[in-house]
Amino acid sequence: MNTFVKKAWKRWRIVSDWTTAQAVFAVLRLLRLMPPQAGLSAAAALGRWIGPLTSRHKVAAANLRLAYPDRDEAWIDATARANWEQMARLAAEFVFLDEIFDFDPDRPGEGLIEVEGAEIFAELRDRKGPFIFFTGHLGCFELLPICAAAFDLEVTALFRKPNNRYIAREILSTRKTSGGHMVPSKAGAAWALAGTLDRGGAVGMLVDQKFKKGVKTTFFGRECRTNPLVPKLARQFACEVYPVRSIRLPNGRYRLELKPRIELPRTQEGVVDIAASCQMLNDIVESWVREHPEQWMWFHRRWQQ
Repeated sequence: MNTFVKKAWKRWRIVSDWTTAQAVFAVLRLLRLMPPQAGLSAAAALGRWIGPLTSRHKVAAANLRLAYPDRDEAWIDATARANWEQMARLAAEFVFLDEIFDFDPDRPGEGLIEVEGAEIFAELRDRKGPFIFFTGHLGCFELLPICAAAFDLEVTALFRKPNNRYIAREILSTRKTSGGHMVPSKAGAAWALAGTLDRGGAVGMLVDQKFKKGVKTTFFGRECRTNPLVPKLARQFACEVYPVRSIRLPNGRYRLELKPRIELPRTQEGVVDIAASCQMLNDIVESWVREHPEQWMWFHRRWQQ
């Protein structure tokens, strides 16, 4: 590719990213004018309409076929379309997080949010870490660090920035949680998490995206690469590791689940086995996805294709 073509391609990407970002921001501003539930329903309808028209719809359908080879095309198509509703809700939920999260530890069961494992949150709050929470791209995972903060448990969460530079800049400027911190996934991020753990703090990570230089594992029985950061940090800092997930429920409700501590596999020498631990994390996330397949982010390329 010559210099002229490279420059033209770079300029086209800048214009394309800017145009896409402005369209997204305009839609989110319109949604913000609505009551939360109306805005979320409108986003879901929009997602179900627009999603199947994008190139990513083919990726989602192909991934579903890989994960569920025994399912027919009608189920694949229905699940992929339902998934676009869920993904559109996720984008809109970012606008309404303050209104959605109405959980009060002193008055559970009275709002849109229910929390399973509240006693674990309270127990961790009352003693020193280090702790690692891991989750996947399921439900409204944005609510998880906010939930921890409701129990006065500070969590430093690692997140992957969107590829679109303008959307990423907006998210980085607004993506904050009360009582917690957000760390974009880039060079140096591991050092920030290590510093938090070294001080006896808590960190949260998503573990279900492809990581080109990761450990060889399987997901839905197919080979993939998994980021080894969770087991590496757990081994280095003797961390306790907890699974946590979000599930969307009917009628605009949510359930946030903090599961009991898991014991990572160890080698004969007694240290955390990195490869076996990565596979364990995959197996846990896979079990979650199988329960609610429409709520996972199918349009990203988890497997080599």
